[in-house]
Amino acid sequence: MSITVNLYYKGENGAARKFAEEMESSGTAEAIRGEAGNLRYEYFIPMDDPETVLLIDSWKDQAALDIHHASPMMATIAGLREKYDLHMRAERFVSDDAPSDDAFIRK
Repeated sequence: MSITVNLYYKGENGAARKFAEEMESSGTAEAIRGEAGNLRYEYFIPMDDPETVLLIDSWKDQAALDIHHASPMMATIAGLREKYDLHMRAERFVSDDAPSDDAFIRK
């Protein structure tokens, strides 16, 4: 059972994008990608809202996510959120054993 958290970072005057850029340029995002149990850590910008950045953050299981949340890296992330005065909204998804949607996916 994997866990995916969609985090929407919202700021003003490009702050959310600057946050994501600093997460990447500082190596913090890459370090998170290297953590045991991380499956995905990617930033996206919604076409209809340039002041928001979406982070898709996926983990192997709750234990891996708990270890990440307890890591010193969370203080770095919290500091950057404060630096850029970001507000957040989260959505959480847990995988299931439902049949695949491959029949509907054009590859």
